[in-house]
Amino acid sequence: MNPYLPREAEIVERIQETPTVFTLRLRLADGAPYAFAPGQFNMLYLYGVGEVPISIVGDDAGEGLLTHTIRAVGRVTRGLAALGAGDRIGLRGPFGRGWPLTEAEGRDVVVVTGGLGCAPSVSIIHRILRRREHYGRLTIIQGVKHADDLIWRAQYEAWAKAPKVRVLLAANVAPPGWGGHVGLVTALFDRLEVDAGLAMAMLCGPEGMMKAAATGLIRQGLAEENIFLSMERNMQCAVGHCGHCQFGPRFVCRDGPVFAWPEVRDLLGTRGF
Repeated sequence: MNPYLPREAEIVERIQETPTVFTLRLRLADGAPYAFAPGQFNMLYLYGVGEVPISIVGDDAGEGLLTHTIRAVGRVTRGLAALGAGDRIGLRGPFGRGWPLTEAEGRDVVVVTGGLGCAPSVSIIHRILRRREHYGRLTIIQGVKHADDLIWRAQYEAWAKAPKVRVLLAANVAPPGWGGHVGLVTALFDRLEVDAGLAMAMLCGPEGMMKAAATGLIRQGLAEENIFLSMERNMQCAVGHCGHCQFGPRFVCRDGPVFAWPEVRDLLGTRGF
């Protein structure tokens, strides 16, 4: 497929997750098969407005649908938020380097997310649960600012019931009755039950959180080269031509968005990068 030309996709279902977050379930209009690696992203194009990079949450293989969860924060995403079932948009992709799930086979996996950063990690969880026998223990750690910001509560409850899966939740602010930790998500690392020497960690969310999480996981014994982060930048072309997403010597759209911790450690928090 031509990476510069969008394919037409029909919105089959629109789900309002929170006042500002919504999910679109799409079907390609040409009926062609679609394959992606967990952690990759698509460029969603709103005719006459523009396009925006959105992580692929997953594909509902049995229904042939592709899922994206989006926060309405800019011109294009607010335009997408106004659409509904039956409307059509453009789609380019998939793009980028995904999570190292093949390398993770036979190991314990720790997934750490913050806020809507959970969207790129859902594809990790789906892949591991579909091939449960290929992986060790799965620990899902999710942090949010306020307990009300937690989306997909039913999914977290279902995941927690799966074999060898543990779900740990944290909120900086929570009402009475909140069953998770109150405070920073990194405080949950003391509860990890993994083979630290072999475990792999996959992080996504705000960069400050990911930096603190990577540092905390290293203190727990995880090797630096076994920690991976999903980075976000202003990706406009998705093929490494425009330069908007340059991150040090690399381009997030082409060389990422998933990077090993040693690749980005010295750039995180550096002004201009």
